[in-house]
Amino acid sequence: MTALYEPRDTADIGQLIADYPLAWLVSGAFHASPLPLLAERDASGAVVALLGHCALRNPLVGDFRADPRGLVLFNGPAGYIPTSLLSKPDWAPTWNFAVLRFTVEIEFVEDETRDAIEQLVAKMEGSAWSTARLGTRYDGMLEQIIAFRAHIRSAEHSFKLGQDESAQGFAEIVAGHSDPALVRWMKGQAKR
Repeated sequence: MTALYEPRDTADIGQLIADYPLAWLVSGAFHASPLPLLAERDASGAVVALLGHCALRNPLVGDFRADPRGLVLFNGPAGYIPTSLLSKPDWAPTWNFAVLRFTVEIEFVEDETRDAIEQLVAKMEGSAWSTARLGTRYDGMLEQIIAFRAHIRSAEHSFKLGQDESAQGFAEIVAGHSDPALVRWMKGQAKR
């Protein structure tokens, strides 16, 4: 995709990860698992790593111990844009989406496993639930899980969210589309 579909700034990248934390982690051996990941940022706010955890029995663990290089793929808001939303008869349907692709190097951080889980639970549950409710079962679960940090080595982003539409076409899409999350992201990317 061209620069037309680049996110407005680094905050948009972090926001997509926060809103859609379930990503595909893919090894060089082509094992893949959907795992929730949390963005880690540098002082400027740029995403530099992703924190996650997985079961020790997951084939990715052996793969990344042998070769730490991999991919992380995030799918954000997405939706088909049908011709029925637009008044222009020669307009063609399309698909709007926001996606992230990171080339990463995986570092297992076993001593951070409890913290990685606690951070994810806090993000997803807030104060509604705590791992303390698991009681002694939690320690047994921790023995079967390992945390990892996916250090970002390169990134590709495509936020194709109607930036190439005419003002009238864009207005018709956001007024008529049934997915409020997609509409919100389209409006956010239109503010330039």
